[in-house]
Amino acid sequence: MAARFTDTLREASEPTWSEATGHRFVSEMCAGTISDDVMASYLIQDHRFLDSFLTLLGAAIATSDSFESRLRLGRFVGMVSGEENTYFLRAFEALGVTEAQRESISDTAPTAGFKAIMREAAATRSYAAALAVLNVAEWLYLDWAMAAPQPLPEYFVHAEWVTLHDNPFFRDFVAFVRAELDRVGPAEEAVARDFFLRTVQLERAFFDAAYGG
Repeated sequence: MAARFTDTLREASEPTWSEATGHRFVSEMCAGTISDDVMASYLIQDHRFLDSFLTLLGAAIATSDSFESRLRLGRFVGMVSGEENTYFLRAFEALGVTEAQRESISDTAPTAGFKAIMREAAATRSYAAALAVLNVAEWLYLDWAMAAPQPLPEYFVHAEWVTLHDNPFFRDFVAFVRAELDRVGPAEEAVARDFFLRTVQLERAFFDAAYGG
C-alpha cells in the first residue's frame, strides 16, 4: 500500500518536525512550568498572524474544487474567529498583557515569516499550496497536543491552549485537511512540498523565539 502523500511530506520534514513537537516550549507549557513571560511572548506573537491565517483560509475556500470542502473550511474560520480569538483575549488579561504592549512589541523573524508564507500561499491561487501550510499549522499542533501528559495543568492559559488543539472538532479538521492534501497534492507535488517544508521550519523557529532565540 502506497504511503499517504501527507506522510511523505512529514517524513521529508524530519528531524525538524520532531524538534518542534518535542520542543522545550511544548514540554514546559504542557507541564504548567513555563514562565508567564515566555507564555505571554509566545501568545502575543501567535495572535499577530491571525489576520494572515484568515487570509489563507479564505484563499483555501476560494480555490477549493468542492462545495463540501468550502463548508468544512468555513466552519473552521468560525472557530478561529470566535473561540480561539476569545482565548487569546482572556489569556492576555490573565497574564497582564495590555493592548499597548501588544501593539508596541515588534514582530519576531518567525512571526514575520509566518505572515509572509501564509499570504504567499494565498497569492498562488493554488489549493494545494494553501493546504500545505494549513496542514503544518494544524497537524503539527495536534501532534504535540495529543501527546500532552494528563492531567493537564490547572491554569487555563496552559490547559486551554492544549485542548484548543486536541478536541473532536479539531481532530476531524486535521483529518479533513490531510485527506484534501492527499487528494490534490500529488498533482502539484513540488509546490506542496516547498510550502510544507518551509512552514515546518518556521514552526520550530517560532517556539525558539518565545525564549528570545
